[in-house]
Amino acid sequence: MEIKYLCPYWGSEDHQPKSFIDYVKNEEYDGVEINIPKDDVFETNFYNVLNGIRRERPEFICGVQQVFGIKKETPQEYLDKVLKRLSEMVHYQPDFINSHTGKDYYSFSDNCKIIDAIEEFSMKSGIPVYHEIHRGRFTFHSQTTLRYLDVFPRLKFVGDFSHWCVVSECLLYDQEEAIERIIPHIAHLHARVGTEQASQVNNPFAPEWSQHLERFTTIWKDTLDYQKKRGKQLTITPEFGPFPYMPQAPFIQEPLSDQRELNIKMKDYLKSQLL
Repeated sequence: MEIKYLCPYWGSEDHQPKSFIDYVKNEEYDGVEINIPKDDVFETNFYNVLNGIRRERPEFICGVQQVFGIKKETPQEYLDKVLKRLSEMVHYQPDFINSHTGKDYYSFSDNCKIIDAIEEFSMKSGIPVYHEIHRGRFTFHSQTTLRYLDVFPRLKFVGDFSHWCVVSECLLYDQEEAIERIIPHIAHLHARVGTEQASQVNNPFAPEWSQHLERFTTIWKDTLDYQKKRGKQLTITPEFGPFPYMPQAPFIQEPLSDQRELNIKMKDYLKSQLL
């Protein structure tokens, strides 16, 4: 059973592709997860740098993200935009696409049409698409997500359970059955520790967050154990993000922790825990 650790580009937007990939190599990540900026120069450079490291390290993993900001639009307008973006990602031949799919206020029927179209894209392109558990998407809550599994029993998810904690205002101890049903569908994990009121603690290794770290570690271990039994590879992105996910001091607006250092420390922690 292999676990591969990916470095998030989120929070490194001031870095060009080469310096970012150099950082990824230096910190001994196994790949990257990136929402590629819509910038011709960046896209060309990233494509070239990515192919370069793939020649150097054929096992290097690249996950790309389909993420859009908030915009008032019809379900069809949204779907047209998403499919266009997904088709653009084929150029990079990613190992998987992390899709922020649908909207929490779209009807069940409209979200099903969107999911169906994305799943069809995945089948035709041969690129796995994983739908991220996230606020604001069709996956915003555990019970509503289970409804979609009844229609699409082969769905694969990016497991970011911090969002469900915020939506339900709890650490999901009362939703074990839902988590058990979701775990077989988790293909990729986002290792970020949240709270009942926020999707990210200031530092998961501070003693005041020990209960939260333990809870998330248990869910991650359960996910790994399931994959182990099936001989599957699991990819994990330690995904502590910048402001507004990272709390900051008032007035001076200084982050309370170093995002990159947290992600490295989380990677090392998981390597010691997920054996």
